Amino acid sequence: MKVYKTDEIRNITLMGNAGSGKTTLAEAMLFEGGVINRRGDVGTKNTVSDYHLIEQEYGNSVMSSLLYTEVNGKKINILDTPGMDDFCGGLVSSLQVAGLGLMVVDASTGLGAGTESANRHAEAANAKMVFVLNHLDNENANFDQTIENLKGKFGNKVTIVQYPVETGLGFNTIIDVLKMKMYKYKPEGGKPEVLEIPASEKERADELHNELIEMAAENEESLMELYFEQGSLSEDDMRKGMRIGMVKRDLFPVFCVSAKKNMGVGRLLEFVCNIAPAPSDVPMRQIVQGKQVVMNESSPTSLFVFKTALEPHVGEVTYFKVMSGKVTEGKDLYNTANNGKERISQLFVTAGKTRTAVPELVAGDIGCTVKLKDTKFNHTLCDKELDLRFAPITFPDPKFRVAVKAISETDDEKVGEILHKVKDEDPTYIVNYSKELKQLIVEGQGEYHLNTLKWYFDHVHKIDIEYKAPKIPYRETITKFAQADYRHKKQSGGAGQFGEVHMIIEPFEEGSQPKNMFVYGGKEMKISVRDTQEYPLPWGGKLVYHNCIVGGSIDARFMPAILKGIMEKMEEGPLTGSYARDIRVYIYDGKMHPVDSNEISFRLAGRNAFSAAFRNAGPKILEPIYDLDVWVQSDRMGDVMSDLQGRRALIMGMGSEKGYEKITARVPLKEMNKYSTSLSSLTGGRGVFNMKFAAYEKVPQEVQDELLAAYAAEEKEE
Repeated sequence: MKVYKTDEIRNITLMGNAGSGKTTLAEAMLFEGGVINRRGDVGTKNTVSDYHLIEQEYGNSVMSSLLYTEVNGKKINILDTPGMDDFCGGLVSSLQVAGLGLMVVDASTGLGAGTESANRHAEAANAKMVFVLNHLDNENANFDQTIENLKGKFGNKVTIVQYPVETGLGFNTIIDVLKMKMYKYKPEGGKPEVLEIPASEKERADELHNELIEMAAENEESLMELYFEQGSLSEDDMRKGMRIGMVKRDLFPVFCVSAKKNMGVGRLLEFVCNIAPAPSDVPMRQIVQGKQVVMNESSPTSLFVFKTALEPHVGEVTYFKVMSGKVTEGKDLYNTANNGKERISQLFVTAGKTRTAVPELVAGDIGCTVKLKDTKFNHTLCDKELDLRFAPITFPDPKFRVAVKAISETDDEKVGEILHKVKDEDPTYIVNYSKELKQLIVEGQGEYHLNTLKWYFDHVHKIDIEYKAPKIPYRETITKFAQADYRHKKQSGGAGQFGEVHMIIEPFEEGSQPKNMFVYGGKEMKISVRDTQEYPLPWGGKLVYHNCIVGGSIDARFMPAILKGIMEKMEEGPLTGSYARDIRVYIYDGKMHPVDSNEISFRLAGRNAFSAAFRNAGPKILEPIYDLDVWVQSDRMGDVMSDLQGRRALIMGMGSEKGYEKITARVPLKEMNKYSTSLSSLTGGRGVFNMKFAAYEKVPQEVQDELLAAYAAEEKEE
């Protein structure tokens, strides 16, 4: 295979709603470039892109695929991405290395939720975009309605470059108002007959041609002057203006295809070759460490790893973009994330699972290698003198969480190992073991995303696992002061154990001062604080510990043991075993024995005195409250509001943002289980939300009673 130069390379991402035909379009693109000699079909499960077993079973893309085609002396790297937002990780990473996004839209069903979510990710990546209207040969296709919907969503940036003479089963002719030609296709598609525009279409074509000229001219002053002077622009000038407009995301060209019949695909690829930016025209990825580099072949070598994947019989495959210089077989590079040396023993370009060995790849190209020692996604490989690190890809926050448990305890270790590999392959999975909840928590982009993970355990790893709702990280605190004392005494022959502790506890608030008098049992009790220690707790809040011992009733050497006992009970609260927080403790009296007192005696006495005092101090359970932002269509506001109110949400405000209605609320985490699924159901998949931890607040009494009863039942069962 030819080694392509930087200016001969184009990198594009196929994105859009599930079922819009991205994989079929990719198939036609590879066929047009001669990479394959026969087009596969999603229905017969023989496409180049969706080659994984799970994708063939689901009938949808689950992960991104790297493909390429060769057209007009250019190499076009194609990243085919999933259409469901649950699998958005592949789209997010692909947009970071591509110069152009082709948004594939099904002209028979409309934009779809996936179109909107894909655009959000493209907007976040500042990606240039072309709309590709597919399925124009479907009997329900409606070009004009689709354009109206696109303009309603994206404004007048949507600019028609092509339109069909007829949609539906008779679709075979496209008018191109950039070239001002008509393309007529045979029933089997392929190479069209290029004709002059007939008189019946001339008026519409001229009108759209003039609109395109105006849109192109608006993007540069010199083009606008030329347009005013001549009344028109040449095709090259129009291309120049369109390119500038696309870079600024002020112009989104519209093209027409039938991917299944391979109609319009060749012309689309020609446009990509002519208009899509070369890698050197795209701003260099942000560098967070090391020397600056330029995307050309003469610079020192640097690679950015945007994806890793596990392939059967191959192992780990590392996908990268050459950011500067060139990479050759046998080249040694340094991983700046771990200071390790990696040898690039083999280089490949890929078309799905087919890897073709190449001797070198130059700046701007995308390829892969195998058998690297310790290089993962988001890592940078470079010549040692660069010490370079590119900014990592930021993935969306998770929206769905489950607790994972192996059915057989003997599989627990295997489950952990598999999950560790899974999150390297799909960074939108987040895996953590919660010491507090004693659960292995996996977070993802949605219920479908997590169900896909279970599919791998069932069908690939053959390990039975179960999903459970994650426990809620409650906190325990107190609302009033209480006193307690406890004597620990144990005699078992020889030296015994003896320790007695008297304490008072009260709620702690930041900025509050310790007291020196309490009224207890109708009597005033005066204390004197001799020493104070504040302990910020890892789980939030504080413990403030006061030594108020006078007269040596407890030796100073036992005070740390009392504190240790209290801290043990703070880590396993008396009510539900949750962490306790925001408590002030006064140790004001006690007793010890000259022989039998030791550290363990006072640790146990402190622990039990604290537990007894806690139960009498108006104990309260606190629950995590999250700030919630929800974006929905205006006609679904009522349903979403009703659902939130049923989740104990406090609505904080409402407004409009980017064509959506925005609801701001505060809601308990306990009520948000499977919220992404519910919101999707209520909004037809168009609703979007994000959550951020806000504070801990007291639960309502009825909720506290439920939690206490559930904990008591659990303790009894154990």
